[in-house]
Amino acid sequence: MEQHLGSVCECILSLSTNDKRLNLRALASARSLIINSSTSDSTISALFETLTRFLQLTTEPRALHHTLKLLSDIAFHHSRLSGLVFHSVRSYLLRSDSTRLSAESLAVLSSIAEHDRSLASAMDELDDRFFVSLCFGPSVSVRSWFLSNAFRFPIRPYVLLTVMLGFTKDPYPYVRRVALDGLVGLSKSSVIEDCGVIEGCYCRAVELLGDAEDSVRCAAVHAVSEWGKMLVASVQEMNKRYWSDAVFVRLCSMVRDMSMEVRVAAFDALGKIGVVSEDILLQTLSKRVLGITKEKKPLGQCSAKRKSLGQYIPKHFDIQACVAAGAFVHGLEDEFYEVRWSACHSLHTLTILSAKFAGEALNLLMDVLNDDSLNVRLRALETMHHMATCDHLKVQETHMHMFLGTLVDNSTFIRSTARKILRLMKLHDLKMFQSSIDGLLENLEVYPQDEADILSVLFDIGRNHGNFVVCIIKKFSQEIEPSCEGRLDFDSVRVAALLVLAISAPLSEAQKVCSIPSRIFSYAVTLLGRISHALKDVMNQNTLLAYLSHCSKSTIVDNSESFFPMIEGDIPNCSCIDMISPAGMSLQQGASENENQKRLEPRKSATPLLDCQLEVHSEVAKSIKLILLKINDIWFLVQKGCMAEVLRMLRSFREELATYMSDSLVSADTLAFTFQYLRVVKLLAKVWEHFLPPRKTQSYRIGELNLLLGKLDRNLKEMRYRFRGLSKEEELHVLELILVTCILRLSKVEICCHNATLKKLSMIISHAEFLHKEGSIEPYNFVVELKKSLGEIDTYNDGASCRPFLLKRLLESFSLKQFRLSGSPKHIKAEIDLPVRIGCG
Repeated sequence: MEQHLGSVCECILSLSTNDKRLNLRALASARSLIINSSTSDSTISALFETLTRFLQLTTEPRALHHTLKLLSDIAFHHSRLSGLVFHSVRSYLLRSDSTRLSAESLAVLSSIAEHDRSLASAMDELDDRFFVSLCFGPSVSVRSWFLSNAFRFPIRPYVLLTVMLGFTKDPYPYVRRVALDGLVGLSKSSVIEDCGVIEGCYCRAVELLGDAEDSVRCAAVHAVSEWGKMLVASVQEMNKRYWSDAVFVRLCSMVRDMSMEVRVAAFDALGKIGVVSEDILLQTLSKRVLGITKEKKPLGQCSAKRKSLGQYIPKHFDIQACVAAGAFVHGLEDEFYEVRWSACHSLHTLTILSAKFAGEALNLLMDVLNDDSLNVRLRALETMHHMATCDHLKVQETHMHMFLGTLVDNSTFIRSTARKILRLMKLHDLKMFQSSIDGLLENLEVYPQDEADILSVLFDIGRNHGNFVVCIIKKFSQEIEPSCEGRLDFDSVRVAALLVLAISAPLSEAQKVCSIPSRIFSYAVTLLGRISHALKDVMNQNTLLAYLSHCSKSTIVDNSESFFPMIEGDIPNCSCIDMISPAGMSLQQGASENENQKRLEPRKSATPLLDCQLEVHSEVAKSIKLILLKINDIWFLVQKGCMAEVLRMLRSFREELATYMSDSLVSADTLAFTFQYLRVVKLLAKVWEHFLPPRKTQSYRIGELNLLLGKLDRNLKEMRYRFRGLSKEEELHVLELILVTCILRLSKVEICCHNATLKKLSMIISHAEFLHKEGSIEPYNFVVELKKSLGEIDTYNDGASCRPFLLKRLLESFSLKQFRLSGSPKHIKAEIDLPVRIGCG
């Protein structure tokens, strides 16, 4: 088939050659053969020879256009023929009279040479005069194409510069724009060193800032920026700032242009100026002309400075410094968010140049934090963060309200960037510190998903402002301390945040003797998993535990010089055996292991490994006990329908337990049982939600309740049969959960399994009675009521109308009791090895 098609195409092209006309169908068939990788080499060679003959004989422009395209396809898809195609097209180019076809031939040749570098030398044989002649043809499209692609051809830089400068006066705006872009490209090539030439290019770009076309003015802004930087680099060192100011003010004159694209380009260019006088920078932030600016002479007017360039500077080069007045004010108030974003981006780099300018710019950036555009607000915050890293962020008390409002922004990126700034911010008085803490606590309350990052930020702020922490913790002491019953509100993220803030104070260099009560560190130990998860980038869990243990045993935590000084953000992952001093948690990377051990050696004696293991095990057991205690308390939230809060609390419990999974000192069986119990409580809460009064916006999928009950049954069965060693009280607690699951299943008429459920109910009640008698244990109120009502439930097992009220009354008598885990249950896991039979053949 291929040979037949190839012969047909060749025959058609041969006829077309004789008639000097083009057969488009034949060319389409030829292209399908060229791009097909299965086409044989002989067919491709035949097509190449036919197209080459056609290129030599025909004069029809449209036919030549398609022929050049096909030859280009042959060169790219069949590299063995690329050299032959190159020389064939090159021979046609040298004899062609058509400017347009010559440009197309040049495009094919340059593409082939870029693909096959061995042909690049053949391109060099084409001299400058040939390329320049193409530019002066009558076709505007060819002229603009050549100027756009001039850098692909071997043209001497100064010849190309002359051509580009000449075409900046072309009557067609598109050609002027492309010529200016070409000048920008030449400025980046670093081959133009003559001071007079640089000045000429700059002045020509300045002239075109007043062009009538938006696209030309936009290109002129880029050219002024690039050639202006070259102009500054070419003058003497003592005059660099002067000419840099001149370029900066010239660009400022374009920030009020009618075109949005021009204004964006102007602000982008302003951010690239490396040296600017402080008074001119300050003038850009004030619409009122400052006194020092009025006294300035026009930039470029001084004859001494003109001599530094070596020649006369035209009059239009002079510009008054007052032109820069209010440039950034206009930019940050622009109606287009692209301009506002670009102005913020420009401030990002300029604020490095002057601390005073950064302080004044901060007033404008604070107003930008209310911008409608998320991108603009984020860019403003990133600029402020950059100022903070350069130690140029001087936040005043008047700024705090506006800034702290970003901590409750809808955008995760905005909140995260604001917290990054708080990490680096230096707060000069207690009132600002108090406002920052309140803002973070509000952030934590509104967006609990930010908890880990907020706790980490509080830890850093506390380390940087230790004295303020001591003062503020006294105010919040009532929230941290246990209630009159001796119970802490451990599910409160606010309490966790305040504890993290408190434990950071001893690590502050400014706090020589920390007066944080030692019991505060003991409270923090109960939230070890939660806190260590937030501080995982600072220290590991063992380091944190050792630090809290040490501080909780000391009446006063002394951060004296005898301890190794704390280096911000450089707390290693030390083991609990090595870690003893709160101020000694930083180790230098290059220090040897012996030196580190010596520097971190405790003052009296090291804690033995066995004591550390027992301490870790004790803390884990205490943490599990507290989690089980809090599970009892969340049942009130379940009954009120606060499912989001319930699920969040359960998730935090699981995350806290997950931090112990990798610790070999912790009983894996106890953790597995606690995880299983958390799953049961979660499923029970989700099922219970179906029996609460419906809300307007609440909807459930068909069969969802049945699915949840099935999962609850399976998890309860696993608790009962996969864990051995439970006490009678613990087993009775599991049985009560099974009983309430049975009542829940009976309460829904659409779940048709009454007989099986009733049978299971009777069996569980019998077993519970046996355990009560054997262990002399008082039965739960729910179990007592259920035993009394069991006969009535059997009587109405056909779904009579009185049964729902009976079951509802039973459910109202149920309340989730505290699960007291007295021992360590053994988790039974079975592994089955199945023989693998390998069949023969």
